[in-house]
Amino acid sequence: MKFYILTLFPDMVIQGLSTSMIGRAIDAGILCIEAVNIRDYSTNKHNKVDDYPYGGGAGMLMQAQPVYDAWKSVVERIGKKPRCVYVTPQGSTFTQQAAKKFATEEELILLCGHYEGIDERVLEEIVTDYISIGDYVLTGGELAAMVVVDAVSRMVPGVLGNQESGFAESFEGNLLEYPQYSRPEEWQGKKVPEVLLSGHHKNIEIWRRQQSLLRTRERRPDLLQRAILTSEEQQWLEKI
Repeated sequence: MKFYILTLFPDMVIQGLSTSMIGRAIDAGILCIEAVNIRDYSTNKHNKVDDYPYGGGAGMLMQAQPVYDAWKSVVERIGKKPRCVYVTPQGSTFTQQAAKKFATEEELILLCGHYEGIDERVLEEIVTDYISIGDYVLTGGELAAMVVVDAVSRMVPGVLGNQESGFAESFEGNLLEYPQYSRPEEWQGKKVPEVLLSGHHKNIEIWRRQQSLLRTRERRPDLLQRAILTSEEQQWLEKI
């Protein structure tokens, strides 16, 4: 899968995504991440990409022309218009389901805003998806774009060492992941639950499912309302 990140700070993006799991996937040729410097497409002799907004107001606005030309350079190279995601607080909330959907694409463009945002006209021209990673404002879209790339990359076959990990964690089926334990069996007086030491895979599976239900009810009851539970699970929860 290929990611093209349109940004004013390409070094920030590349350095942040070139380590750990993502870096290994890049080295293995499973992922390709390219940071496209929007300033390279400025027609201003000082590579300026911002100007004052019409109608007044605080701050500066990214101009349409350099953003459009940066996007167009990607489109012309790959020969088609891929999905273009603008990371913005005004977008819909990014979810695991959205990550799965984006992971089915061969190419994905992510657009990072700065200053007070981007000229609306170019957004109307190139953006297919408006995505927010939360109800707060960052100084730029780079961190948000990196979050999206990381989450989407986990869904790409071959990126995770154990592909099962991507399908047995929080938010799968609208449930949070069950608690996990490693060695030693006892640490500071706290013991690993006996069922995990039993070797009885069916009982372990049941325990993990129940723990997911309990943890979701405690920490994210909003998710539990959307989860699909059996009648037995619903009755069990009501008794606990």
